[in-house]
Amino acid sequence: MKSKKLPSKRQLQRGIYVLPNLLTTANLFCGFYAIIAAIQGEFLEGAIAIMLAAVFDGLDGKIARITRTVSRFGLQYDSLSDAISFGVAPGILVYLWALQPFGRLGWLAALIFVACGTLRLARFNAQVHLIRSNFFNGLPIPAAAFMIASTVLLHNRLGGTGTAKHVTILIMIYVLSCLMVSTIKYYSFKHIELSNKMKFNMLVVIVMGFIVIAAEPGISCFLIMLSYVLSGPFTTLWLRKKRQSEAAGDNIDTPVEKPI
Repeated sequence: MKSKKLPSKRQLQRGIYVLPNLLTTANLFCGFYAIIAAIQGEFLEGAIAIMLAAVFDGLDGKIARITRTVSRFGLQYDSLSDAISFGVAPGILVYLWALQPFGRLGWLAALIFVACGTLRLARFNAQVHLIRSNFFNGLPIPAAAFMIASTVLLHNRLGGTGTAKHVTILIMIYVLSCLMVSTIKYYSFKHIELSNKMKFNMLVVIVMGFIVIAAEPGISCFLIMLSYVLSGPFTTLWLRKKRQSEAAGDNIDTPVEKPI
């Protein structure tokens, strides 16, 4: 009886890691379901599906780093899934929900959102091995998609049903699109790991936050995302002033040679 040969190193490298890619697949599933729900007029269900996709998208990277299963395949698969879940899905959702009555301006806004989101993902992939920072360049596409979904939840919480028509939603889509491809800095929360220890007071704050979100999900999610979107310009100004003060301090500490 012949003994089975162990797989070679090259064969092992051809495999993919199961757990993080399963979470990415769950992200893709939620994005596709959001598209189907939007086409059927179930805008609230579509918005919730996009929010769940954002949760899975946040978990797959964390789990991959904790289990040391980060791979180039996972990075590309995650980006393609994000393009669908946070680009195409919210674009179709917001167009059918609120932009369709605006005619050409409406579908152009949805198209620009998808295009800018895709460009944002491409730029991130190109810079992922060059820039290691606690800040993103431009608004992350999951945050932009979450902002759209939370707006749908807020509209439903305030008593709105079915479609909506308001010029502020049209303006919001154009603003989100511009923020995604901008160089405005947004905090990335990369240093927060699931395996790290935290203070007890911080755990209490997190629990209280979950309670507030569970009590009023429509209002709290919208306010949280709006605060994050607006934080970018202030963060950029703070970082710029910090660099200027550090540069000024270096100039003061550097001795100046007097001419003889």
